[in-house]
This record gives sequence, C-alpha cells and structure tokens, in this order.
Amino acid sequence: MNRIPICVLPILIILIFPVSNSEEENVRRSLVQFMEKLSGGNMQHDPKWGWSNTSDPCNDTWAGVTCDSKSHTVKKIILDEFNLTGTLDAISLCSAQSLTVLSLNRNNISGLMPKEIGNCKHLTHLYLSGNKLSGDIPDSFSQLSNLKRLDISTNSFSGQVSGLSRISGLLSFLAENNQLSGTIPDFDFFNLEIFNVSNNNFSGPIPDVKGKFTVNSFLGNSELCGKPLSNSCPPSAPPPPPPSKTESKRSSKNGFLIYSGYIILALVVVLLVCLKLISKHEPKEEKIDSKEVITDISSKHSGTSGELKNTGNRSEYSITSAESGVASSSLVVLTSSLVNELRFDDLLRAPAELLGRGKHGSLYKVLLNDGVILTVKRIKHWGISNEDFKKRMERIDRVKHPKVLPPVAFYCPKQEKLLVYEYQPNGSLFKLLHGSQLGQAFDWGSRLSIATSIAETLAFMHQEFHEDGIAHGNLKSTNILFNRNMEPCISEYGLMVVENQDQSILSQIDSYKHNVLSRDNIYSTFKVDIYAFGVILLELLTGKLIQNNGFDLASWVHSVVREEWTVEVFDKALISEGASEERMVNLLQVALKCVHPSPNERPNVTQIAVMINAIKNEEERSISSEP
Repeated sequence: MNRIPICVLPILIILIFPVSNSEEENVRRSLVQFMEKLSGGNMQHDPKWGWSNTSDPCNDTWAGVTCDSKSHTVKKIILDEFNLTGTLDAISLCSAQSLTVLSLNRNNISGLMPKEIGNCKHLTHLYLSGNKLSGDIPDSFSQLSNLKRLDISTNSFSGQVSGLSRISGLLSFLAENNQLSGTIPDFDFFNLEIFNVSNNNFSGPIPDVKGKFTVNSFLGNSELCGKPLSNSCPPSAPPPPPPSKTESKRSSKNGFLIYSGYIILALVVVLLVCLKLISKHEPKEEKIDSKEVITDISSKHSGTSGELKNTGNRSEYSITSAESGVASSSLVVLTSSLVNELRFDDLLRAPAELLGRGKHGSLYKVLLNDGVILTVKRIKHWGISNEDFKKRMERIDRVKHPKVLPPVAFYCPKQEKLLVYEYQPNGSLFKLLHGSQLGQAFDWGSRLSIATSIAETLAFMHQEFHEDGIAHGNLKSTNILFNRNMEPCISEYGLMVVENQDQSILSQIDSYKHNVLSRDNIYSTFKVDIYAFGVILLELLTGKLIQNNGFDLASWVHSVVREEWTVEVFDKALISEGASEERMVNLLQVALKCVHPSPNERPNVTQIAVMINAIKNEEERSISSEP
C-alpha cells in the first residue's frame, strides 16, 4: 500500500481545514466593493496595493489597512492623501464590524454622508477632513456611541449638528470650513479637548464652553453671539402688541366656541371625578405587583415619624412630624435650580413609584406637579444625630463635581432620613452590564472610560473629604448612574458609614473574621471604598453578577488567576470583540490590588486613577496616532 509522503501532510491539512486566522470572505468582498466606489472606478490593480478578492487584508498586504494581531480582523483603514475621487459606501464599510479607525483626510471624495455610517458601531476615530462631502449630517451619527474623535472640517456639509451632542465621550470635534447652520448644541464641553466650528453659518448664543475654548473656535459665524465672542446676545424679543378692536371682534366668535369646548371638557372631568369617588366607597380587592407599586406620599399628622405601612400587597408611604406640627418645616432645600421652592407638602401630594428596597432603606421615583421627576432615598435606623446629619449633607453640598450626583433636599425626623435627588433616566452601570438596556454594545473602550471616570471622580471626593472622614461608604454598580449624556455619575455619596454597612463588603474577605476586625481603626471608610471600587472593576472585566447567596467574585477571580487561567476571567464579549488582552490584564492587576485582604496593602484612589489613566492612554495610542 502506497503511503502519503510526510511532506505532503501539511498541505493536505491546510486544504481540509481552512485557515481561520483571516478576515471572513464576505467582509473581504464588501471591503473591495467599498474601495471600488471610493476610488471612483479607478482602483489600482498592483499586487502591492492589495484590496482584491484573491487576497486577505490581514494575511496579505492591503494599502492603508491595519489588522488586530490576535483576532486577525480589520481594525484601522487609513487612506490619507490617496487622491480618491469616488463616494463613501458605508454599507460595505461597516461589514467590518471590528473597525475602530477610518481616516480619509485630504482626498477628493464627494457625495452625501450615508446614514448607514451609524452601523460602524465600534468606530472610535473618524477623520474626513479636506474632501468634497456635502449635505446634512445624518442623525445616525448619534448611534456611534464609542466615537472619541470626529473631524469633518473643510467639506461642504450643511444643515444642523444637534444629534452629535448625544455622542457620549467625544473628545474632539472639528467642523470648521463647512456650511453648517442652526444653533451650536450643548456638547459635553467638560470632557471635550479639541473643538472648532469656525467659518460656518451657525447662529444664536454660544453654549457654556466651561472656559476651555477661545474665540478662534467660533470665528466666521456672523450670527453667533455670547462668550467667548465680543458681541453679546440681544435681549429676547418683547411680547407682541395687543390685538386691535377689529381683530378682537373677529376672534370673539372663535373664542366663544373655544370656551364652550372648555366648559364641556370640564363637565366631563367633573363627571369622571365623581364616578371615581363613588367607586372608592365600593369594597374591592386590589392586587398590585410590589415591583411596580405606585404609592401616594400623604401627610398624616397623627403619627410621630415617617413609616412604611404594608396592607396586603399595597404599600402606603406616609411621613409626618409630631415635633413641629407642620411637616414642611423640616425639609431643607439645598442649592439647586431644579427645586428652588420645593416644599415638603409637594412630596406628600406627589405620586411615587417604589423602585426597590435594600438593607438600608427604600428608593422612590416621585413626579411633581410641574413635571419634575425626583428620586427619594429613605434610610431607617441610621445611628447619627440630626445635627451631624445636617452638617454632613451641607458639607457634601458645598463640594461640587459634575460626576457626583448631589442631594437637592433632605428631611430628618427622629427615626429616619430622607434624601432627594434629581432622577437619572438612563439607569445604572449594573443594568448596563447585566441588563443590556438601551440596546447598545458595551465594549472594552466604554468600560475602560467608565473605570477611568469613576476613579478620577472618587479621587477628587476622597481628597476633598479627607479631613472630614466622609467616604462614599456604599459604592457599587447600582450606585453608578448615567445622566442624560450617558456619563457615569456617582450617587448617594456619603450616605453610609462603616458602622452602618453591616460588614457587607468585609464579609467577602476570607482571611479576616468579623470578630477579629477593628472597623474603626483598620477599615476606614476610604479603604472600604477602595475595595468596593475593585469589585466594580472586576464586574467590568468579568461581566459577572455579585450574588447574595455567597458567590464571592474576588475569591473566584483569585482562584482562576492562581491556576494561571487568567484569560478565563474576562467577559466573553470582550474576548470576541478582540479587546487587548494585555491591557485587560493590566486593569485586572489594578482590581486585585484594590481587593487585597489587608487594607494597608491597598493603594489609595489617586494612585489607582493614575494607573487606570495610563492604561487608557496606552489604549488610545494603540488605536491611532494623532494625524
């Protein structure tokens, strides 16, 4: 029997088992089609150019293409000054779902900006300067949630750019030398590093740029006004003059019809109210889901303090004050433009939704009559005097940071405390990690940015409150909320102290027992914050829940790392995305330092912020060098 020569076996293996470390065939074909349209039908056929269906962008050489060395997927396309004269085909381009950088500066690309560009979900850098692109900026740009740098300068774009302000985390925006119009939206100028909209057709007042950008960023827009420009904005237009006699006669007939309609509508409302009052006197059974219970906060002056009464499946929340006789006298409104004239009676009358209960109290969503939505945190049995509580709240109110959610008011009878906050509509880090709300991909870059933001914010707060000894005390992913711009904000800062934590965090450490610890000396609240932040980092890296049934995330990570299976720790979504294993390991090392069993071995939060910033800067450098 003839034997197959050994030297032929590798060839057979390659033929039988196709090479997997290459970009998928349908992606290659789409990218070739993208280049055909981009070059205007004049695509080069030089083998050194690549960009053909018979070659691979990662295993062969394609001009301007850079691939990830591990996942072998296209990460960057940089084609600056290639004299490209065609159009931008975003449908074909975005088939390369791992693409993070697209740079087409200083070519002759024309046509409209396709709305399909919003499908390039992982784009972090988009450079289109010096082309002939025209038309409106599509609304789909706001779907590029990972975009950090955008340069559309020196084109012929027109229309408004309002949707771009919804991109959270944008670091630079260059749009000078276009024909853009409308008002300049309120970008996140606190985080923006580079901004220029000069030589356009913008009008109206310039938003507050936090003193970061000079007049050079706004020149060439004759109808712009306000700082930093020298021309101030005109006062708002006066009210229109009263109508003449002839106009009032003409409108009187219309007015009669309108008022008649109002009277009929009022009669209908009165009838409905009467029916509702009658129905209330009729006995009936109600079944309300405790997760969706809607409660009325009402005043009952016969009690002594706030209490939560459960009647069947219905929760009735009542707050009273026997000390003053008037409940509103105990509500302290802090410096907030949101609720300048808030009274306790307003809270009592407002409908409230029970959002959840925890070890330390309950959380309610309250809708005021003027449409303002607030969150009320109710804490029971907190071992701190009213005077100390007031001093703590007023001290926290004096320290302002844009990434810390401040209380807008508080109430402190004898047995419980109420904290009032502005409601944040975009949920928490916990829900984003484990609930995938808003339908957006939570990639490595976003997680690293959130870790950096939390660390920097916590470092600021620890420094400000070091002398006061006020740490967060209950830091966790459910207390990291996202504001309207999807920026992470730390909520409930300073509400808890170690004595009131019930050792919830300390119980996760195997090597220390509760009866051996001296909480006042060894475990300061600042060290507990460090441990809690380390757990948040582990959540970001692993995507795993922190269970209440004894699952110890820190111990599990330690055990996996100890067995040298470090890659098994990371969230599979990050692995499939092709996130840098080196930088994930670096962040994991920071997390493990934070959750060290010995508090004295944990770094302070300023050191942590520096370490995470270094990882983020390395990530930015690896994505793209600034052109």
